[in-house]
Amino acid sequence: MSILISKLNWRYATKRMTGEKVPDQKIESILEAIRLSASSAGLQPYTIYVISNAALKKEIYEKACHQLQVIESSHLLVFASKTNITDQYIREIVANTAGIRNIPVETLDGYFNMVKGYNDTLTHEQRANGAARQTYIALGTALIASAFEEVDASPMEGFNPLMVDEILGLKEKELQSVVLLALGYRNKEADLLTNAKKARKTRDQLYVEIK
Repeated sequence: MSILISKLNWRYATKRMTGEKVPDQKIESILEAIRLSASSAGLQPYTIYVISNAALKKEIYEKACHQLQVIESSHLLVFASKTNITDQYIREIVANTAGIRNIPVETLDGYFNMVKGYNDTLTHEQRANGAARQTYIALGTALIASAFEEVDASPMEGFNPLMVDEILGLKEKELQSVVLLALGYRNKEADLLTNAKKARKTRDQLYVEIK
């Protein structure tokens, strides 16, 4: 069994955490993995809020998400996607790419026109939905990276996104909260799932191979 598969067998969506602080080095490794995550056209149409402030976590818990992982976590990540991908945003991504690769921005005109051309065919709602779907790719990377670091990670959709948006002032930034991710360490005494066997479909149930 590979190290990665072993780590993925170890992980589960932890329901209770100890409150112990995750070392900064592990948090930075997880955040760097998210930064390097796959993203359509390299747009990364999201911002991740990394919250360790206890008072803010408590406010989110009380007003938007009554799940104990929020306040028992070391860090709470709020994945917020863009509500609109504009021409200006695409230009900024293209300019950033040109700067990193040390090439004239004009050499990426084809890239800009391709992305802009597709974006122009989408409605405002389609752009927002597409950005939210891209955010889930970043979440998947975060879950794998957390498992690799042996940091427990609990993704949460059961929250009030409008309230989280209000607490963090996301609307004025053209962002919307999509999913939360609590990072911390499992409380083996309080979490009933700590020793539960991982339940997944078998290989034959999950895959259809076409050769």
